[in-house]
Amino acid sequence: MISVRNRLPPLNGSKWFIFLFAGLVVAACSPKVRPVAPPVKRETEKPVENKPETKPVKPAAPQTATISLILPFGLNHLESGYNSVSLKEADIAIGYYRGFKLALDSLTALGYNFKLMVYDSKDEKATAHSLANNPAIRNSKLVVGPVFPDDIKSFAANHTNPRQLVVSPLSPAPPATFKNPGLVTMTPPLEYHASAAARYINDKIRPQKVFILRSGYSDEMEYIIPFKKAIDSLSKRRIRVISLTVVHGQLNSLLPQLSADGKNVFVVPATNQHFLTVTLRSLDTLAQSYPVTLFGHPNWINFAFLKADLLQRLDTHITSTDKINYKAANTVTFTRSYRKAYHAEPTPFAIKGFDEGMYLGQLAAADSLNNMENARYTGIHNSFYLKKKPGFGWVNTHVTILKYVNFELKQVE
Repeated sequence: MISVRNRLPPLNGSKWFIFLFAGLVVAACSPKVRPVAPPVKRETEKPVENKPETKPVKPAAPQTATISLILPFGLNHLESGYNSVSLKEADIAIGYYRGFKLALDSLTALGYNFKLMVYDSKDEKATAHSLANNPAIRNSKLVVGPVFPDDIKSFAANHTNPRQLVVSPLSPAPPATFKNPGLVTMTPPLEYHASAAARYINDKIRPQKVFILRSGYSDEMEYIIPFKKAIDSLSKRRIRVISLTVVHGQLNSLLPQLSADGKNVFVVPATNQHFLTVTLRSLDTLAQSYPVTLFGHPNWINFAFLKADLLQRLDTHITSTDKINYKAANTVTFTRSYRKAYHAEPTPFAIKGFDEGMYLGQLAAADSLNNMENARYTGIHNSFYLKKKPGFGWVNTHVTILKYVNFELKQVE
């Protein structure tokens, strides 16, 4: 199968010529003021020395940063037709590309130079594997993509340039999944959500006990293990962690350990709809007699079956990396620019593409990609606090804590 490649012309920052031309026109039209020369005293006049003419030094042209963008457009479906899955992937790709390009256009207007090359991964491991051998991609200063974990893994397996960074733009998969020292994980993995919840509980609530309510599914350990490790370390084991596998919402065994006047903190890392429906209903009953504070899985923010009134009664906190304030000035400005450029409403993936394009574009243009730990950035959807993990590359660690107030999520940290 032929690899479809969509290459864009370089973003060469040619707008500088317009500003220069405008400046020359203004200078030409402005009134000329002739300086008045002071009288010359000939008796003190000194002979003029013949000095060699100094030629003006021409400033160096801004460096051009070449960025390769690998996204699942799925152009191979144009003839056969897109199904629901491939169409969703194409929407992700288009939104992210538009946001990323708008960021580079914004930076170009500030004097930076970029060459953006766009490739279609087709969400195929074989295509991702072959793109790693593409000479143009290998010579790029930065590679952004592929998007999905299997494609990243396939690309990384054939990527042999240890000095070239490869960005995982959207996946929260742990860096250990790929074992690539040049990987940049922009979306914080689940363990950082667990650590953020543990830090907030230790610093703000300071309970004597924390109850973890489990459904029994093994994937919950991806949250529980880093949470317990963080709470033990932060509290120096002064906060006792009690884990319980809940069956049919039965919480009676916990009653002797609950406090009638202090906060009872519950952590529920489950995502199963039936389990959550039954267990949270039991917690709601419990909250009528005992103060309850609940911490949930970050995916809860997407669950329509979880009602805001119930979550507010349970004093629910949810960790997030995608909280967007649509009334904020920077969001309004971005939305206006996006509509003008594309005559469409920006998707959450467009916003992520813009934030990451602004952050990565500036670092690439300044040749500072290896200084990401010292380069923090506050975007529209999240902030970027990257930490280097030996053997696994860089990972964004910034997680926001949200709480239900007036039946909607508000940021508390």
